Amino acid sequence: MKHRSGGPADQGGGDTSGGRGAGAGGQPDGGRRAQREAKHEVVRNRAQQHRWWVLAVIGTAQLMVVLDATIVNIALPSAQKDLGFSNGNRQWIITAYALAFGSLLLLGGRFADLIGRKIVFLTGLVGFAAASAVGGAAQSFEMLVVARAAQGVFGAMLAPAALSLLTTTFTDAKERAKAFGIYGAVAGAGGAVGLLLGGVLTEYLDWRWCLYVNLLFAVLALVGAARLISGGRPAEQPGLDLPGAVLATGGLFCIVYGFSNAERHHWGSSQTWGFLVGGAVLLLLFVLRERRTAHPLLPLRVVLHRQRGGSYIAIFLAGAGLFGVFLFLTYYLQQILGYSPIKTGLAFLPMVGVMIVMSVVVTNAVLPRTGPKPLVPPGMLFAAGGMAWLTGLDLHSSYAAHILAPLLLTGFGVGLIFAPAFNMATAGVRPQDAGVASAMVNTCQQVGGSVGTSLLNTLATTAATNYVVGKRPTKLVLAQAQLHSFTVAFWWSSAIFALGVILTGLIYRWGRPTTGDQSIAT
Repeated sequence: MKHRSGGPADQGGGDTSGGRGAGAGGQPDGGRRAQREAKHEVVRNRAQQHRWWVLAVIGTAQLMVVLDATIVNIALPSAQKDLGFSNGNRQWIITAYALAFGSLLLLGGRFADLIGRKIVFLTGLVGFAAASAVGGAAQSFEMLVVARAAQGVFGAMLAPAALSLLTTTFTDAKERAKAFGIYGAVAGAGGAVGLLLGGVLTEYLDWRWCLYVNLLFAVLALVGAARLISGGRPAEQPGLDLPGAVLATGGLFCIVYGFSNAERHHWGSSQTWGFLVGGAVLLLLFVLRERRTAHPLLPLRVVLHRQRGGSYIAIFLAGAGLFGVFLFLTYYLQQILGYSPIKTGLAFLPMVGVMIVMSVVVTNAVLPRTGPKPLVPPGMLFAAGGMAWLTGLDLHSSYAAHILAPLLLTGFGVGLIFAPAFNMATAGVRPQDAGVASAMVNTCQQVGGSVGTSLLNTLATTAATNYVVGKRPTKLVLAQAQLHSFTVAFWWSSAIFALGVILTGLIYRWGRPTTGDQSIAT
């Protein structure tokens, strides 16, 4: 008995000779913790040493998610013929993904903050690849819809974890600007890449390869991520706001479904307005909840910062307006000018090239010196001009004389928007909020795209219907009606970008980027 000191070492943590401080194998808990920390430090050091390879891994994963939004559109006609589903059911291939992805992004981002960015990234990557494999092997419409919904679920984990990893990997201002320039270029150009890749795969292989191709991206990203990426839990972990998660997920689900329903039916549908109003109410309750809870799902300090708030608005509006290019110009090229899917994809490459160059240049050379105000509002203006220019197309327009220039102007504008906005949307956030701040970026882009798709489709359909009223439905009249619907969509896309000029011009502050939490309300 006299050998027991009864001191603190015996009470729990400092004894290195055995007892309560030792594990089953005789090794002290403190020793194991030290070994784990040393292992994490090695991975962190490796991530810093190879951070540009980390960017390549993250960019590959992000490209897989972004191009999936358009590559499946190219595959749909062939999939419909193969699986035998109706035109009415075709929309569910798109909607299933949009509903799961859009409604779960905030929760996926918070999981990255709670569980660890690397494990959520890897889980999302493996799950997205598995869902893609199931979708590619689908033997029925129902199997394909379930696979697309699963893609959305795992994509909602993957996308915010990827962006938060980028945020925490690149902390030097100059390197961060360059990294976000590349990331923004990938995010902005991924839709056009999806059109081209989808055309090639559908024409030369099979529609199923539009889903199987994700396995290639996933394997490349998985090998790199497992070795290079660090991403343990933040030192200060937020709690999980379950009521807030339910309100946010339900609200976003209702909003996305409401706009999708408007596209399939009509704006006068009671179901459409029921979901939209219900979603708005749930999101309002979510905001009220976040103001009062100790551990909010989305801390309001993240979105009320002027530069971040302006960036979220910019991403939302650009996501909505950009569909005027990708969606309706695709229709025009294929249905009016008779382009093949591959030729259509190639037609977008000059715009993609300008977008990539501008994204890298402005975020690397301009944004650190000026902040986003001299970039994003003018980018909105250029994009609005490009969309307005496209309204001059007719039934016999040529690519070189009438399409190329407005595409280049639009790409120039979008290159000024996405990369700076992505950078500022996550700049200065606390480490424990990096995941949810990144999720807000993806949520704004996804919901913006859903709103843009449904709104522009509805307006275009109404315009085409009204055009043929009182006219004989000849082939020429129907072609003119179709062209008129595209023109209306281009005008509305231009208006969306013009609204972006006003809002971002009012919200963004002049000056270099700072990390101070200056509220939008001030």
